[in-house]
Amino acid sequence: MTIAESRPSQPGLVETAAESRDVRLAVTIVGIGAAAVALAIGGPLLLVLGAGLANADVVGVFASPLALIWLVAGAAVGGVALSRGRRTVAFAGAAVAVGVPLVVAATQGLVPYTRAVEAFMSSGSLIAMLLGVGLGVAAIIIGFGRYRRMPTKRAREQAISGAVLGIEAVGVGLILLAFRTLGDPDRFIFHFFNVEFLAGAGGVFLRGAVNTLILALVGELGGIVLGLVLSFLVLSKRPVVRAPARIYINFFRGTPLIWQLSVFYFGLSLGLGIRLELTVGPVQLSAAYVTAMVVFILNTGAYAAEVFRAGIQSIERGQMEAARSLGMTYGQAMRFAIVPQAFRRVIPPLMNEFVILIKDTSLVVVLGLIPENYELFTTAREGYSSTFNATFFTAAAAGYLVVTLPLIGAVNAVERRLRSGLVTVTT
Repeated sequence: MTIAESRPSQPGLVETAAESRDVRLAVTIVGIGAAAVALAIGGPLLLVLGAGLANADVVGVFASPLALIWLVAGAAVGGVALSRGRRTVAFAGAAVAVGVPLVVAATQGLVPYTRAVEAFMSSGSLIAMLLGVGLGVAAIIIGFGRYRRMPTKRAREQAISGAVLGIEAVGVGLILLAFRTLGDPDRFIFHFFNVEFLAGAGGVFLRGAVNTLILALVGELGGIVLGLVLSFLVLSKRPVVRAPARIYINFFRGTPLIWQLSVFYFGLSLGLGIRLELTVGPVQLSAAYVTAMVVFILNTGAYAAEVFRAGIQSIERGQMEAARSLGMTYGQAMRFAIVPQAFRRVIPPLMNEFVILIKDTSLVVVLGLIPENYELFTTAREGYSSTFNATFFTAAAAGYLVVTLPLIGAVNAVERRLRSGLVTVTT
């Protein structure tokens, strides 16, 4: 954006050479900050991933200089595009800059542990960290030193953004340098990032991810139905209807989920002799797995009930009065006027509850599942028990992130979409 474009109400003002130079400097600061982050974080990461290239030594990895140049250039272009409001170009540039080297490294196989350590401790990794910290310091000094002199608001925001990126690069770079100098990278990488232990484990982790999603989906969908019914009971004007629902909600919200899983499973199987086993086609669901589904439904229902109650009570009283004035009964008014509007408001919190429930499925580890029903965390624990290497837990964390990050992005997108016009319902 030029100075003239930023002052549409003052077309007579002429952009001076100094103002034009300051605007270009602001964009440059963003580029420097993005390049600093790319070097401080992406440089060592690419070197470690590139160490898995077949028959490549640490110095010639990736030809690591080419990878570094590619990453820095792409990150700088993405940062400049983002500062100019071109989000699509920015995200595309960043994705290409990071994605291409990762794909190239991933297609060459897993990174050997020893070569990963050598790559992290190599001079190339050290140079990337130092350059990242140096560029970050430069972005901080120039950005905070010049932002007050910038002629436009956008230029000032760009200068500040570049300085903040510099702070992030300096912080991460110093942490990595301290870890490299004072820590024990060899032991840490061996125990947490030794992917050689994961060879052949892709199938069991995929099965664990599927079981995790099944538990969460069943718990969330069943909980939504139960929560909607409970919310109607809680909103009743009759105390004898409202009290049992309130007791139920307070009980399940007030006790730990791990306690509920343990008591329900051991209480039903040992105390009452009830085993909730289920067979769906060729799939055998153990009593522990089915009990976990039931408990997740009961627990989610309590939280969903409060979400629905708050959503229904947030609808203006005039909506109910208008529906009743049209001749609707109370039930019809709730069905056709109130609940549809409330649903729009409760979608984001319900999606958040689903993300939380995905992570809470790890608590079924206390029940003792059969191998066919292992979810992600149990899969990782079994792998650790057989190898005494925590890389399996790192893989499980990556699996949870693969599942939850898109959902978190969807929650944010829905919230932005519903932020305006929440009261009215489009037909």
